[in-house]
Amino acid sequence: MSRAKNQDLHILLLTGRPGVGKTTVVRRAAELLQGRRISGFYTAELRDAAGRRRGFEAVLFGGGRSTIAEVGLAGPHRVGRYGVDVAVIERLAEATLRPAAGADFYLVDEIGKMECLSGRFVRAVEELADSGALLVATVARWGGGLIADIKRHPGAEVREVTAANREGLPRRVAAWVSQRLAWTAQRGSSPQ
Repeated sequence: MSRAKNQDLHILLLTGRPGVGKTTVVRRAAELLQGRRISGFYTAELRDAAGRRRGFEAVLFGGGRSTIAEVGLAGPHRVGRYGVDVAVIERLAEATLRPAAGADFYLVDEIGKMECLSGRFVRAVEELADSGALLVATVARWGGGLIADIKRHPGAEVREVTAANREGLPRRVAAWVSQRLAWTAQRGSSPQ
């Protein structure tokens, strides 16, 4: 597999250690790209009254929230102490990650163990990557399957989020997206 030329890169992946600020980077980049049509979601922590993390929810860029994992959630799908609602992740993938006319780009936070329990999520991300659609995603630092595969995609660029670079990354991510949208417009084709 050969690497794409810079202007042919259409996937920007942000990785880094847990808690370094990957979600904050994508949320701030999305704010800088207001006016663009974003399809996708970011994850937010759910906390109890004492401030302890009790789960995670997905927040859609188009509006809406859905709990994807909770400490008390029963069922066969677990990551650490969290029960994972795979059906919710599948609905999110169907609703937000299908190449569709009208989306300027896709933003996914995150491609991680919980999300990869959903076959629909995995297929949706693979289809987006292979379609040439503009995709910005956070991705787990380690892992097999889709986590490893997306990092090796010939259209992907991987950037590490660190404490030293995270403040400036939202502007660089927004510039990366804007530049690729401009290249797409110059070629006379529209993004997916």
